[in-house]
Amino acid sequence: MAVPKRKTSKQRKRSRRAHLKLSTPNMQFDVASGEYRLSHHVSPSGMYKGEKVIDDSKEA
Repeated sequence: MAVPKRKTSKQRKRSRRAHLKLSTPNMQFDVASGEYRLSHHVSPSGMYKGEKVIDDSKEA
């Protein structure tokens, strides 16, 4: 069975885990609707780059 020859130091352990972190989503404030939205996504009101891309009227 493999056994480490030396104890892993705190610095080595922490530098190995340095990339394991949570990132915050890239939120933008939408001036038209007054709500936050993800960048490069359609806002909850259906607007994208100042244009209405999703029609709210229901035509079933």
